[in-house]
Amino acid sequence: MSDKYLQFANSKIGKPILSMLGLPKPPRLTREDQDNPHQLSDNLLCGISTAALYGTQIKQSLEATDLIFVDDNAQTCNLVFDASGVRSTEQASELYQFFHNHLSKLPRCGRVVIIGQQPNNISSTEHAIAQRGLVGFVKSIAKEIGRKGATANLIYLNGFGHKGLAAPLRFLLSAGCAYTNGQIINVTTPVTGVSSSYNWQQPLKGQSIVVTGAARGIGLAMSQVLARDGARVIGVDVPMAQEQLEKAMAEINGVALALDITAEDAPQKLIDCCTQYSKKLQGIVHNAGITRDKMLSRMSDEQWQLLVDINIGSVQRINQAILATDMLDQGGRIVGVASISGIAGNLGQSNYAYSKSAVIGMVDSMASSCVDRGITINAVAPGFIETKMTAAIPFATRQFGRRLCSLSQGGLPQDVAEVVGFFLSPQASGVNGNTVRVCGQNLMGA
Repeated sequence: MSDKYLQFANSKIGKPILSMLGLPKPPRLTREDQDNPHQLSDNLLCGISTAALYGTQIKQSLEATDLIFVDDNAQTCNLVFDASGVRSTEQASELYQFFHNHLSKLPRCGRVVIIGQQPNNISSTEHAIAQRGLVGFVKSIAKEIGRKGATANLIYLNGFGHKGLAAPLRFLLSAGCAYTNGQIINVTTPVTGVSSSYNWQQPLKGQSIVVTGAARGIGLAMSQVLARDGARVIGVDVPMAQEQLEKAMAEINGVALALDITAEDAPQKLIDCCTQYSKKLQGIVHNAGITRDKMLSRMSDEQWQLLVDINIGSVQRINQAILATDMLDQGGRIVGVASISGIAGNLGQSNYAYSKSAVIGMVDSMASSCVDRGITINAVAPGFIETKMTAAIPFATRQFGRRLCSLSQGGLPQDVAEVVGFFLSPQASGVNGNTVRVCGQNLMGA
């Protein structure tokens, strides 16, 4: 369903009317060109704090792009600041000075990326305090620039995490980051080798990726984006959606598997299907899920049990079965789909919020053991995304959900899919144990 308010706000008639009334004017966001994705072009100004650690790696990470590195005299530019050298709150004035002088140069739908060090891995208390301050700073910047359709995000590095800097830096500077705002991506030492010969335009070429709930909505968008990036998608959905699933997979040269993921034999059937095409599986996206909203006092046992079993129980069983093999070892990816409801809670969604918070718990608890096998596990947490489900929400509630973020609009299924594609890419092997909200910096739970 289209956002007619957004269309009106960007019309010749609408702009002056909304300005006169003092109403929010959601900008049109620039998203990936589906025929030519992952291109980086525009001016980029890099700022470096005193004693910064990663200035050299920033430029190395952006080699072979069309970005033009500019100096302080540029009129318009995206901004990257290496704040790793901010070792005291007094030194934070360097952060202030850079953005005070240059933030106004940010173009429409521009990008701000700040790079720092993970505070919990810094021995100096003063240094750790100064680095933790970057979180509040980047979230505030994100709210300032959201009205321009621009985003601001933070990359935290740890130790030799700079070897894995290229993937998150490129993603956060790209059009794929259109609805990812005010987020923190933690990067550690890559779990597999870092190569300079990666295919940045088709990062998933030749890879087999499973997507559950692939017949419609966000799962369908994921399948399309992953196929665009070169993957062979094995799409899974319930038998009653088989016809829709087969049509969707045929359009992207994928594989359709009609399967009830809660069935006892579902994990083995999934593994058998995957091994027909390859001994290795490069990734699985646990997207399938349902809602059964009801106030807890009125919620039936079935509404609780069914939802929890689909949204997290089946995910655990499939993970256990796949990890009992070596299919994902040395380069595999697991991606869960959480929700901002699992972060902030939501009225009438105690079952859903529990299941989605449990997905985040799955990522947190499995990250360490996955690293030992060369696997990463991460999650996306969507906010208000324009789907058939949200289109059925009452008008006033729907408008409230759309405007309750820094970008003043709902996201698209593609926005979630782009983050998932980033997590799945071989280049992102240093990105592990993250839950990234795809919510336009929704104020709920911020």
